Amino acid sequence: MSPSTATPLVRWLTVATPLAGAPGARRAAVSPAQWRDAMRELAAAEFRLLALWTSTTPAAAVHAVLASGDNLLQLDLALPAGTTGYADIADIFPAAARMQRAAADLTGIAADARDRRPWVRHAAWPADYLPLAASAGVPAGEQTVADDYPFVRVTGDGVHEIPVGPVHAGIIEPGHFRFSVVGEKVLRLEQRLGYAHKGIEQRFTSLPLLEGHRLAARVSGDSAVAFSWAYVQALEGMADCRPPARALWLRALALECERIANHLGDLGALGNDAGFAFGLSQFSRLKEQWLRALEPVFAQRYLLDYVVPGGVARDAAGGALDALARCAGDIAREARLVRSIYDEHAGVRDRFVGTGIVKPQLARQLGMAGLAARASGQAHDLRVDAPTEPYAALGVQVVCEQDGDVAARVAVRFGELDESVRLVARIAAELPSGDHRGEVVAPAAGTSGLGAIEGWRGPVLLALTSGSGGSIARCHPHDPSWQNWPLLEHAVIGNIVPDFPLINKSFNLSYSGQDL
Repeated sequence: MSPSTATPLVRWLTVATPLAGAPGARRAAVSPAQWRDAMRELAAAEFRLLALWTSTTPAAAVHAVLASGDNLLQLDLALPAGTTGYADIADIFPAAARMQRAAADLTGIAADARDRRPWVRHAAWPADYLPLAASAGVPAGEQTVADDYPFVRVTGDGVHEIPVGPVHAGIIEPGHFRFSVVGEKVLRLEQRLGYAHKGIEQRFTSLPLLEGHRLAARVSGDSAVAFSWAYVQALEGMADCRPPARALWLRALALECERIANHLGDLGALGNDAGFAFGLSQFSRLKEQWLRALEPVFAQRYLLDYVVPGGVARDAAGGALDALARCAGDIAREARLVRSIYDEHAGVRDRFVGTGIVKPQLARQLGMAGLAARASGQAHDLRVDAPTEPYAALGVQVVCEQDGDVAARVAVRFGELDESVRLVARIAAELPSGDHRGEVVAPAAGTSGLGAIEGWRGPVLLALTSGSGGSIARCHPHDPSWQNWPLLEHAVIGNIVPDFPLINKSFNLSYSGQDL
């Protein structure tokens, strides 16, 4: 079957070549004339956009990763010499809009989109400086004054605006939320993020290839295992290195432990935002109990540097693993008890049910991802759809709800907590023997790979290209918050302003992870 006559699903996959790293990952080159047509056809075949970024070396190019079932497809659009523009795809994949804006700020390669407002620059560097351009060095000249950012205005009788942030009344990351309201009812919410810009993508290019996993773990600290695993998955594929089976099982153990810790923290915070401080106190206690149980196994409470090239930083003793599994079971039993209280408490139910709804159709249309998407009927999970070892053997059960409200997102967290506890117990009981780390040799310059790991928040992707002498030519990490921040804007519409903190926490998106 020729590419020109194949069905949309097959057409681009039949011309794609294997891409190192994530299971089943492939890549295909498209021309500027094919770019939008390819996106339309893949959208029609129910592919979802997972990431979009640009690069300037060795030449200007646009890259996108799309997924459907067990298919991970990277499309590469090489731009003609001297051009820095390409066709907008935000009308096909709405999640692309902010990714395109960020790419334009960082590399100067811009989509011909209607919305070309700056996304990450925030006058943090001169307007003509491009941090990821091939010629980028130290920015010359003074910082410019802050942009007069043109928020979308809502007008009408009784409509007024409430600006919130970027500095908040708490120790949280900065983000600006502009509410248009009538009384306390929200008509529109517009976000402006990018205040946490750390220059991570630029920093990657100054690191040795075999050390980049440490920075990857710090893209979004609550997803350290997911990001570092995605990095080393890409690297190991590029280096044609297969880690020992024991190392892969220990990585899965760490990933599920990270998932449990985050769900425990969120379930407590959600209770608190509903005015139920008892929930916060109980889940705070359980999270602390869990973090203390992690230290004997991993030699650290938070797993920032546990996943390393070739395996994991240290092995786990059988006795410590057994104790971890017992602790997980105890926590799960207590969490179920608190869940029954949440379910029966009239005040909590009144705050949770029907609040912050994202209907399945909208979730599908806008490309919602991860935990929040599963609460809106989108049963996508890389641990099942495109499982990396050992997840195919573990048989993960996807937790899915249909109502798309705060209650559904809470229910998914409880369900995933139970499932992760089951996985921890099974990994502890069936952990293979052998080494916990193998050797990795840096691949040749110009080698590319893709890592894809289902973190607690959703699919974490990382695209990696090697440079000369064991350096990093380009590294693009992608957090699922990119897809879900716009959905939060929709979830708030029609709710009252005081419900925003609760709705926001029910998503619990990363500022840092989408601010590179």
